[in-house]
Amino acid sequence: MSPKNTPTGRIVSLDQFRGYTVLGMFLVNFISGFAAIGSILPVLKHHHTYCSYADTIMPQFFFAVGFAYRLTLRRRLEREGARAAYLHVFRRSLGLILLGLVLYHLDGGVKSWSALRQLDGWDWLKAFKRSPFQTLTHIGVTSLWVLPVMAARPAVQIAFACFSGLAHLYLSAGLSGWPFYIDWNYYEWVNTTPKGIDGGPLGFLSWAIPLLTGSLAYDLVTAAHPRVPVGRLLVWGTVLMLLGYALACLNRVTPPNSAGPDIRSWLVEPPFVPPSRPVNLWSMSQRSGSVSYQTFAAGFALALYALFALACDRGRLRLGLFATLGSNALAAYIIHGLVDDAIKPYAPADAPLWFVLVAFALFLAVCCLFVRHLEKNQIFLRL
Repeated sequence: MSPKNTPTGRIVSLDQFRGYTVLGMFLVNFISGFAAIGSILPVLKHHHTYCSYADTIMPQFFFAVGFAYRLTLRRRLEREGARAAYLHVFRRSLGLILLGLVLYHLDGGVKSWSALRQLDGWDWLKAFKRSPFQTLTHIGVTSLWVLPVMAARPAVQIAFACFSGLAHLYLSAGLSGWPFYIDWNYYEWVNTTPKGIDGGPLGFLSWAIPLLTGSLAYDLVTAAHPRVPVGRLLVWGTVLMLLGYALACLNRVTPPNSAGPDIRSWLVEPPFVPPSRPVNLWSMSQRSGSVSYQTFAAGFALALYALFALACDRGRLRLGLFATLGSNALAAYIIHGLVDDAIKPYAPADAPLWFVLVAFALFLAVCCLFVRHLEKNQIFLRL
């Protein structure tokens, strides 16, 4: 891959990028619920009406997954053959889905046998609408969705990403008539109580965009070996960000909004700035898994990775914290949820800023202590 790789064959820039992403996840997942943060740094919260800093984190995980997915699948195809390689991915994806269901649980619940017997098919469907579909489940489902094209040419992957995005838009806009003979609006459904998380059950359609962007980034890097094409990565990252913003601007010309005669009235606020008008399926929203959000976030991840490639693969940047977190991201993800549950009961949402920072420092120290201990003992959680 690159002359700056570690002796074990790991890609330094990818580990550092993934480590940064894990640290960003620690930050936004712990502090976003505090009122002090919402009033001082609202960009660190998920608002579901625009792309905040918090909303850039999860797409970066998918970008890193796609990058490593392409790399490992190609190696397995060469070493083990198609049957064994695809079976490995299939089992791994099912394992992630199962782990997600165990960690996140189903929605709702019953307290008696009679209540359980009264549940119908719709009740069981609603049990999977919100809580089960979070990060790990989405990664597992999306990995299965893109599996047919993960070893294909870049042009095929681009076409598949476009198809997935168009399918998500089509479903989000509502269907009626042939060939579905139903009248359903997925955007409205996922935004009604109980509101979905990270795009809901059909989120895999749009999460395919950042995942396949990571796969395409791998091809860009390997095609230019041994010198990482930082410029091309930045250019394509910028193109995707502009495309995502352009899609978001369609909010201004679709109900309930309408644009005026001035060209500036066709533009929505840029990412990281709250909207001034009602949102719809074109708006950037992590809850909706909107295509504009996923496209912009994929470009943001690609451009950010380019900076890590410049600093780590062309340069000599090595941060021990990023290396520790990046090389054991799944363990860090599971551990941070457990530590969060242990500290949050004594960190009230209305706590002053100084207390929030102290609580976060304790949270971060405990998480890093556990992950570092696993690293020292060569324990890496893989699926």
